[in-house]
Amino acid sequence: MSIKIVVLPGDGIGPEVSNAAQLVLDTISSKFNLNIQMEEKLMGGVSIDQHGVALTDETLADCINAKAVLLGAVGGPKWDNPNAKIRPEQGLLTLRKEMGLFANLRPIKVHPQLHDASPLKNNLLNDVDILVVRELTGGIYFGKPSERIISQNGTLSAVDSMIYNDFEIKRIVELACKLSENRKSSVTSVDKANVLESSRLWRQIANNVFDVHPNIKSNHILVDAAAMHLISQPAKFDVIVTSNLFGDILTDEASVLTGSMGNLPSASIGKNGPGLYEPIHGSAPDIAGKGIANPIGMILSTALLLRYSLDQEKAAMSIEKAVNLALEDGCRTVDLNDQKSLSTQEMTNEIIMRLESINI
Repeated sequence: MSIKIVVLPGDGIGPEVSNAAQLVLDTISSKFNLNIQMEEKLMGGVSIDQHGVALTDETLADCINAKAVLLGAVGGPKWDNPNAKIRPEQGLLTLRKEMGLFANLRPIKVHPQLHDASPLKNNLLNDVDILVVRELTGGIYFGKPSERIISQNGTLSAVDSMIYNDFEIKRIVELACKLSENRKSSVTSVDKANVLESSRLWRQIANNVFDVHPNIKSNHILVDAAAMHLISQPAKFDVIVTSNLFGDILTDEASVLTGSMGNLPSASIGKNGPGLYEPIHGSAPDIAGKGIANPIGMILSTALLLRYSLDQEKAAMSIEKAVNLALEDGCRTVDLNDQKSLSTQEMTNEIIMRLESINI
């Protein structure tokens, strides 16, 4: 029986890192006797150019009916007009909403060999292993109304509303607690309860969930303090659960711990149906087409796909081990070492070579 995976290469460096992921999945398919069939579709700016929309109904249906979806990146200067009615990012937001992907999982683990690639002091990076659980389908990105207003005297104002329902908060905090059980059983909820009513509701519901998980060590922290502690004492965190906007910002900040945003994968999952897997980096139009993009975040996203959508833990661990071995052996792309670096294809080849010889 074939396993259908939809690949959305997208824009910028998206096609380059997506190609790396497909090569890795081809190797995994052969190594573990999995009949993985991948089908490429357009999304983002390239879809706007060809179809006039960032995500067609046909592509959305294909994604919903697949076992999993791999996404490269969307956006770029060509479509970067804040006043445009159609933007590449709309496709991604629609995909998350229609697929019911309410949770975005972003693991942040610092490889010992990459301590020097981080701007932080080495002693701060020891034992950093964080899982950020970001709520994905609520909050300010989906709030209503969202509009720009011109007053009678010509003054401009804009409105975005941060709306959360109790059930949205409950399910994301419950998931964070469940995931923490296989880690250190510690969950930190991040909010802005001293200012925002939506955060006060978030904290109230989170406490309700924590009350029924007495074995989980739980605490709350304001988002500004969380941002500071991620840099000053990152090893204190285990699982972080937070809202859509805060999670988006904090995980980009946390990427510097690993030395490069190009290293970090993510998984977007719901209660049922396929998951969406993508690196956390953007389309990086400044390096698109140069063959120097870091494929690690995309390759590690395939490991998350195997773990969460295909229930192939050994295959997922094999990819992660292959990446670690390549890094231990000094393999680097330019974002990690601008003196002696490998191309996207060369880095991918190094990982695949190690993947083929791993037995787990």
